Amino acid sequence: MKKDRVLFVCIHNSARSQMAEAFLNQICPERFEAHSAGLEPGTLNPLVVEAMDEIGIDISRKQTKSAFDLFKRGELFSWVITVCDERAAEQCPIFPGLTKRVHWSFEDPSAFDGSHMQQLERVREVRDEIRRTILEWCNHVCADSEQLQAAH
Repeated sequence: MKKDRVLFVCIHNSARSQMAEAFLNQICPERFEAHSAGLEPGTLNPLVVEAMDEIGIDISRKQTKSAFDLFKRGELFSWVITVCDERAAEQCPIFPGLTKRVHWSFEDPSAFDGSHMQQLERVREVRDEIRRTILEWCNHVCADSEQLQAAH
């Protein structure tokens, strides 16, 4: 079966979209090929790298990418999922093809204040929320797909 390509987009491609990409590629690799990009690519958030490493996922070598560069190259995605706030999601480019758009709002780890441990704890909360959302979405999408195949 051909995998659906999924693009996760946030502002800097430094935290939320990177975590979502890693989780989808880990949780549902037989069905999806996940990618991530940002509207204004920055640098990978070291707290996010640390929080993901705690659960055995190494994203330390990932590079941030531009959503607009992917768009200009004509890359096609079955799904474009924004994982930033509503205002930023509205700035996401419309990708060509039969793309389904979804929005999931998660807090931005780059905005967290406090000590290293306080910030890390909040990043863990966002990480775990993204993982739960990916699990639920995979279960939902895969169940819908199986129902469609059974109906034919």
